Parts: sequence; structure tokens; C-alpha cells
Amino acid sequence: MLGLDTRALRVIWTALVVAATLGLIYVLRHLLVLLAFSVFLAYLVFPLVSIVQRVVHVRRRAVAIGLVYLAVFGVLFGGSAALVPMLTDEATALAQRLPEMSKRVQSGEIIGELLRRYGWEASTIASIERAVRAHAQGLAGEAQAVVTAGLKWLASAWMVVLVPIFAFFILKDGERLAASVESVIDSRVGRGLWREIVRDVDQVLGNYVRALIVLCVVTFVVWSVLFYVAGVPYALLLAAIGGALEFVPVVGPVTAGVIVIAVSLFAGFTHPWLLVGFLVLWRGVQDYVTSPLIMGKGVELHPAVVIFCVLAGGEIGGVPGMFLAVPVFAAVKIIGQRLGLRKAESSRPTLVVAAPDAKAPRSTRPD
Repeated sequence: MLGLDTRALRVIWTALVVAATLGLIYVLRHLLVLLAFSVFLAYLVFPLVSIVQRVVHVRRRAVAIGLVYLAVFGVLFGGSAALVPMLTDEATALAQRLPEMSKRVQSGEIIGELLRRYGWEASTIASIERAVRAHAQGLAGEAQAVVTAGLKWLASAWMVVLVPIFAFFILKDGERLAASVESVIDSRVGRGLWREIVRDVDQVLGNYVRALIVLCVVTFVVWSVLFYVAGVPYALLLAAIGGALEFVPVVGPVTAGVIVIAVSLFAGFTHPWLLVGFLVLWRGVQDYVTSPLIMGKGVELHPAVVIFCVLAGGEIGGVPGMFLAVPVFAAVKIIGQRLGLRKAESSRPTLVVAAPDAKAPRSTRPD
């Protein structure tokens, strides 16, 4: 056909299917982000649902999910009632100073004061101030656009309303859906492979989600206590920013550190370098002690791969894409490993020993 052999046609057809799939994913990226965050919430709530069913002896999964939802949202509203007023006061005070801070940053004045404090030469300070004035306005505009887009996304109605609704149905019917897919598969080998993939992906995503929550809470608590003790301005607000940005791998913690250092400098904190040292030390503790202990096995990715995933996710889906890139890649990695192991097992040569033929005459030896 058209001078092409069967193999070439198969390659072209596969390439077209892959391109169409990628295009469909890009078109439906907002809906897929919604579903991904629904899965995230489902993994977060599932242990509580299991506890309610086991301890309270609730047989119907829907009733257990409803009880957990009431408890979780009650705790969130109660905690918000205690923390939101303090966060609002600090955010209002910081917002009132932002125009002054922005003006001093764009003029290079704040950088000059800091460098003069540590004895830099006047000519060097002047050149740095000129460079800051040349680029600060553009950087400030980009930062403002990113913050505005992030707040708009967080405040969108589909995130607030639809994510808990989809998570409810995932918790209620997820196991049934997996069983339905398994029933469609014909071969016993295929069903076994499907069970292994579902089990491994479930374990990896569950560990990842719960670890992120723990890391965020630990960051918020430790930063709040230490910032208050050290007298860092806007301690609770900066700790909340650090805890929230812990959700985004690599970029989130770096952004949180830059925000903390910048605000502390602009607000007149007298020991910024001690703060820098603490943030670097804390990043090491989180990455090499806390995270491996909580995360467990299954999400081991090379740091370069993590950075690439985060940047690629940001290009495709913005802030949500950066958050979802690492767990999605980890799940794809698990699926690839399982398929590779299954293919290796199927291609491994086996030794077959023929059973003796019962009808064959037996040899006899003379006594």
C-alpha cells in the first residue's frame, strides 16, 4: 500500500495514535488536573475512611466517607477560625508595606544598604544598583503575574466544589472500577499484571500524598516556632507560605526561601544570614532525613529527573502541572517497570522435560 511495508505502516499508525493522545491530553489538561487533585484528596482521606469502617463498624462506604468529610471539614474550619485572623493581620500589615518595599527594590536602595552594611566598595554598589534598576521592574511584573495566576487558580470554584465531589466517587467506586477493568482482560497473565500495576501505583501515590501532607505540616510548625523565637517579622505568614509551597517539588521550597529572605530583609530583620543558614540546613533535613523516612520506597527519582518533571509540568499545566508532574512520572515509571519485568519473564527460556511414555516397552535385564 503506497509502497510502504507493514512494519512502516505500523510505526506511522503508532506515531499518529501517540500524537493524538498527547493532543487530547493537552486539550483536556484542566479537566485532568481536576481529576488528579480529586485522586490526591481521595488518597489523603482513604486511611480515615478505613479507620471509620473498622472502628465504628460502618458497612456502607458512602456513610463512612460522609462522616470523614464532616470531621475533616470541621477541623479545617475550626483551625481556620483560630489561625485566619492572625494570618490576615500579618498579611494586611505586609500588604501595606509592599508599595514601599517594591519601590526600594526597583531603585536598588535596599540592596545598596545591605551591601554598605558589610563594607562593599561604593563603585561596586553603584554598578549593582544600576543593574537592579534595569531589571527589577520586569522581574516584579512577572512575579506579580505568577502570584495573581496562582491565587486565581486556588480560588476557582471548580477546585473548591468539584474536587471533593469527584474524590467522594473515587473513594466510593474506585475498587469497583478497577475490578471492572480487570474483568474485561481476557488472559490470566494480563489480569495478574493489572493487579500488580494497580497495587504498586496505589502504594506509590498513597505514600507520596501522605508524605507531602506531613512535610507541609512539619514545615509550618517548625518555621512558626523558630521564626517567633528569632523575632522574624510576619513569622506566621511566612511559615504558612513555606508550608504551602512544600507541595511543589524543588521550585516550591526555593521560592519559599527567597520570599522569607526578601521579606525579612525588607522588614529590617537584623540577622538575615542566620536565616539563610537555617533554610539551607532545613532543606537538607527535609530532603535527606524527613522525606525518605516518610515517603518510603517507590518514588526514588534522580534529582535531575525531578527538576525536569517540574519544569515540564509547569510548561504544560502551570502551577498544578508542577505539583502533579512528579507523582505522574513516578506512576509511569512503575508501569514501565512492571511491563518490562513481565516481558523479560515471558521471553525467558524454560526447560521442558517430557514425561515418560507409559505405553513404551520397559527394558528388562536378565537376572
